[in-house]
Amino acid sequence: MKNLHSLFKIIVLTFFIISNHTLAQGFLRVDGEKIINDVDQNFILKGMGLGGWLVQEGYMLKTGKLDAEYQIRNGISDLVGEEKTNELYNIYWTNYVRKVGLDSLASWGFNSIRLPMHYNKLMTPPFFTYNEDGFEQIDTLLNWCKENKIYLILDLHAAPGGQSAGGIADYNPSFPSLWESELNKDYTVELWKTLEERYANEEWIGGYDLINEPAWELGANAPALRELYVRITNAIREVDTNHIIFIEGNWWATTFDGLVPPWDENMVYSFHKYWNET
Repeated sequence: MKNLHSLFKIIVLTFFIISNHTLAQGFLRVDGEKIINDVDQNFILKGMGLGGWLVQEGYMLKTGKLDAEYQIRNGISDLVGEEKTNELYNIYWTNYVRKVGLDSLASWGFNSIRLPMHYNKLMTPPFFTYNEDGFEQIDTLLNWCKENKIYLILDLHAAPGGQSAGGIADYNPSFPSLWESELNKDYTVELWKTLEERYANEEWIGGYDLINEPAWELGANAPALRELYVRITNAIREVDTNHIIFIEGNWWATTFDGLVPPWDENMVYSFHKYWNET
């Protein structure tokens, strides 16, 4: 009986050590063609995106001709007025994602979340005024992720001016796009500097997805895309050498002409498979 009791203690202790070893994953990083954790284990991202929360996309919400977020918001405002629209959006942002949802994702085996972000939730041009409410929403989500051992990947889904002419980038043709305005590019770099300064030491940030699905006629090899990516990367690396940088190619992340070879040792190419050949 004594031997059985000792064996039980050994099994419990071994399980405790293995469990803590598994959970103590630390910063994710690139190792050749793999992503690994801080104990050099191969880490497979099993995640989902929180689409529709901080960036509204018409095709997700089934809003018909109101495709871009500014169109959706204007449509609501036309119906109920700006004050009620602000109230509605505050309720929407507060309740769209809740902790119980993160708990469920963890119980289903997910280990990562990609968070699409709209620049206007975090900053108000033209004076680099930052919206603390937007950052606090990310902070709250990050805390829920920590509790559930889920990595949070920050994704700039709607960059200043819009990185594509589609509604998913909240592009408004009445104003210059990201690619038509040096000021918009500066805003984008500054926003990422602010994000990395805030989250540089957060182990449960899985990485930075710099620009979601750029799609613009930028010429052969899209030099403007690479140039902006390198600018953002350099700005991030001034402070943050911990996190993976995710790079998406032009034309909705389907072509990477001009983006190879990589310019950072902790970088991942993120392609989105649609209608094109692989």
